[in-house]
Amino acid sequence: MGNDAGLIKRFYLEVVAGGNLELIDEMVAEGFVDHESLPGQPPGKEGAHFFVNTMRTAFPDLSVKSSEPALADGDLEAVRTVLTGTHQGELMGVAATGRTVEIETIDIVRFEDGKAAEHWGVTDLWGLMQQLGAESQQRGPE
Repeated sequence: MGNDAGLIKRFYLEVVAGGNLELIDEMVAEGFVDHESLPGQPPGKEGAHFFVNTMRTAFPDLSVKSSEPALADGDLEAVRTVLTGTHQGELMGVAATGRTVEIETIDIVRFEDGKAAEHWGVTDLWGLMQQLGAESQQRGPE
């Protein structure tokens, strides 16, 4: 495993679930590129702040249910993570529902000098929207 093994897990545990936003500056490179961004997410390190703030506003009790397997090869790290949280704030146009959800994601991150420089991810947003009951809101007239 490379020197950066475990940095994605640390980001989820300490920043996303733990709310330690100051760690973003320590863990994310200035020119960070996110290939899986939320609607309205700005580029760079500011985008990482936007992502975490969006998730923590929607799910203030967000926690990491599992984060494995983790794989590392050179400057790349990959991990599958399952988050849980209660929908207590707006998320992508969906008002708080009070529902508890599980959010599944797979992330691949390229590191440069110990910081996240580039991110590719697959998040089950459809599954999340189904758990929130939003899929019926998104369909429109029948």
